[in-house]
Amino acid sequence: LEKKQRVMNDDEKLRVAYHESGHALVAYSLPNTDPVHKVSIIPRGIAALGYTLQRPEGDRFLMTKSELESDIQVLMAGTIAEELIFSDISTGAKNDLERATRIARNMVAEYGMSRLGRVNLSGSTSSPFLPGMTGETQAYHSEETAREVDEEVRRIIEEAIGQTRDILESRRPALEALAKRLMEKESVDSEELKQIVEENSPRPLVVPGTTSEAALPPA
Repeated sequence: LEKKQRVMNDDEKLRVAYHESGHALVAYSLPNTDPVHKVSIIPRGIAALGYTLQRPEGDRFLMTKSELESDIQVLMAGTIAEELIFSDISTGAKNDLERATRIARNMVAEYGMSRLGRVNLSGSTSSPFLPGMTGETQAYHSEETAREVDEEVRRIIEEAIGQTRDILESRRPALEALAKRLMEKESVDSEELKQIVEENSPRPLVVPGTTSEAALPPA
């Protein structure tokens, strides 16, 4: 639930506006992420000072490697936007970092989606068809392999950070316009987000990580 009675000072509010704008802009810019339904800088729950709400267009049972990589980019976009605008970062990215690192580690240790190959290194006997049902866990790899897993996780995160920074730098006018609108209205829906990005993005736009010109995502 939104906590409208929780009041932030103007400096914190502006930082949160850029943080959430970063999430929303990167989610909007990538072709394989769930659509952004709403962006808000109204505090929610116990700790969240803002939120970017994405909703899938239908039921999903599987995710591809590229989709997981895009999810990491979206999660890292808040702190990268802060760094880009303020040349400093805040503690507001704690949950984002936890979630991004968890995805990257699962890609490496469970899904075989890294340079370490198509192997499962988690040692978990949980069933992929029964979420929450976890069996015994046993270490199936050496300390050296454990270090390689950590290095792969770091590589995936660092690559995502680089790609995220490219998107935000290339669309900085849209980032600034979205943050300004959030400071004025506190929340932006999907249609207004589309309008802001289209009005403040150069055309044709080459999305970082691709080799062809990419139009803005459809409505």
